[in-house]
Amino acid sequence: MQIAKVRGTVVSTHKEPSLRGVKFLLLQFLDEEGQLLPKYEVAADTVGAGMDEWVLVSLGSAARQVADSNTRPIDAMVVGIIDTVSVDNHVLYSKKDQYR
Repeated sequence: MQIAKVRGTVVSTHKEPSLRGVKFLLLQFLDEEGQLLPKYEVAADTVGAGMDEWVLVSLGSAARQVADSNTRPIDAMVVGIIDTVSVDNHVLYSKKDQYR
């Protein structure tokens, strides 16, 4: 898994039938210090993540291990919304602080 920040949404009106009803997010990956990297990914979202939230992203075949996704052509899936990230007793990110 990797950590990324939700930067936007992706809308597609014409797509593979198994992807109908799937929400897609544009994610930007973060480094170990919480800085944005120049790498983006489009990921399916089943947890309801919103703009600017930090999320856990499962990539590759592991992304299809989520219920009802094993037959979909998905190789990136948002599998969690992050509440906090701490490194060496230092809070790198806190969702509650984000909205203050």
